[in-house]
Amino acid sequence: MHKATQQSIPSYCRLSVTFTSQCYRKQKLQLKNEKNSIEDICRTDVNSCFPLGKYTSSCRNSVQYMCCFHQRGLSNMLLSVLLLLTLISCICGENPAIQVILSNKGLQYGKHAGTDWIQKNLQNFSLPAISGEVDIGLLGSIDYTLSDITIIKCDLPEPSVEFYPDATGLKTSISGLSFALSGGWVVDYKTLEDRGSFNMAVFNLNVVSVMELGKDPNDHLSVSSVRCDAEVGDVDIQFYGGVSWVFQVFVKHFKGRIISEIKNRICPKVKEGIANLESHLQTMNISFDIDEALALDLPLTGLPLINASSLNLGLKGEFYNIKTHMEPPFKAQPFTVPEQQGYMLSVGLSEFTLNSASYGYYSAGLFQADINDSTILQHLHMHLNTSVVGLLIPQLLKMYPGLPMNLKVYAQEFPVFSFQLDAVKLGFQGAIKTFAIQTNGSQTPLFTLNVDSNFSGKIWISDERLKGSIKMDNFTLTLAASEVGTFKTEVLENLVKCGLQAVVFPNLNKKLGEGVALPSIKQAHLVNSVLKVKEGFITMSSDAAVLLTVTGFN
Repeated sequence: MHKATQQSIPSYCRLSVTFTSQCYRKQKLQLKNEKNSIEDICRTDVNSCFPLGKYTSSCRNSVQYMCCFHQRGLSNMLLSVLLLLTLISCICGENPAIQVILSNKGLQYGKHAGTDWIQKNLQNFSLPAISGEVDIGLLGSIDYTLSDITIIKCDLPEPSVEFYPDATGLKTSISGLSFALSGGWVVDYKTLEDRGSFNMAVFNLNVVSVMELGKDPNDHLSVSSVRCDAEVGDVDIQFYGGVSWVFQVFVKHFKGRIISEIKNRICPKVKEGIANLESHLQTMNISFDIDEALALDLPLTGLPLINASSLNLGLKGEFYNIKTHMEPPFKAQPFTVPEQQGYMLSVGLSEFTLNSASYGYYSAGLFQADINDSTILQHLHMHLNTSVVGLLIPQLLKMYPGLPMNLKVYAQEFPVFSFQLDAVKLGFQGAIKTFAIQTNGSQTPLFTLNVDSNFSGKIWISDERLKGSIKMDNFTLTLAASEVGTFKTEVLENLVKCGLQAVVFPNLNKKLGEGVALPSIKQAHLVNSVLKVKEGFITMSSDAAVLLTVTGFN
């Protein structure tokens, strides 16, 4: 492969091309040495050497299909070109429209919040019973059970949590953890049974866990445990009640077993917790109904990206019409959210997301409205009829005198948003069809006007609310069709502009100035948020305030 071309392809794509090329060489050798059919080789070897977990089935099928053509004599050069194009389109084809970036500041804040919560709620924790048997030599063995174990004190050192690029995940470690426990004991020795209470101290517990982040086949975020190590320094036990003074003599026999039991239970519990988190992630919704017409799709578009200072999740971020689920006639473009280590969280939103919402509403037929006399009277304190409009179009008054009118306003294309530096632009191409309402209720078409308009606005965050403003940059009316003859539209255009400037935009900007509250969840809300509009996307950087409760943090 040409060096310049190879460098322009992401490393994971280059790896896939190399990996699959090795697969082909293996297949050619197998074809020479065995009498397997081409189809068998393609079916077995592509599945065995192609990294199935990272790619869609359609992508694997395409590679398998080309593998068979390769065996049937297609030239190596043509195959390489086709393979490269297929892999790039399958593996690297979808750009995220929303990016969520967790910085190291956010990770450490989460660690502190979790540690504080654990420290404050230790009394709510209980540990499972520990049972076993201790061999005391010639005297036989003692069966014991330690139950109702609760933590009464904990010296919880600051844990370490860091982004771990080597495993595309998180590495958590805690060293020197010591805690005191209390509970009840029961022992059985031959026909003798006794019970009482105990205190236990565990010293210098060290745990290291590495959790890998990935993407499951349904495009949910997935987590898995890839490493866990645990060590227990020492244990001290004091028995009370019953004939505990007898069994205290055998504490040295219990200690090794208790240390082993604690150590052997830590990593399975860590892995169980990660597995429970994975189950929760599997059931999380990644598609949300916004209203009766529109839904928002938020699956992952690729594997999580992790470096030493941040975690980046790319989400599809597409609105779609619930009834048709029609894909918009445009694609999300790549963009890079600047890293903001001074904030815990950054979110990048491509103009694709807003335009997909616009296209979804347009395809649902919602960008249209009827305007009648009562509507105009309510807002402009004037009537909508042929007598009033006839002052601007004289022939209308002659042909249809004194009749009420109805206007049908609709979009001819979906409105297009564009993000430019510090500004949001909106283009609207629409039309206005006018009708005279006859005395029998029927509507007579009069004329149709094309509307060409452009607007610009600003958005910002203040008092933890998203606010904005909008102004009109251009508004043009042209005559598209007429049943009453031609006429000039300049005066009518100026009248509509005046109505927009005097009534519509002041009311709209009042609402935009009040803003809407930033999104929050039960235990967290965004603070110190800053919003910036860039070329093609907007970014919001923010800190978070978290309040964890016993029921709210599990």
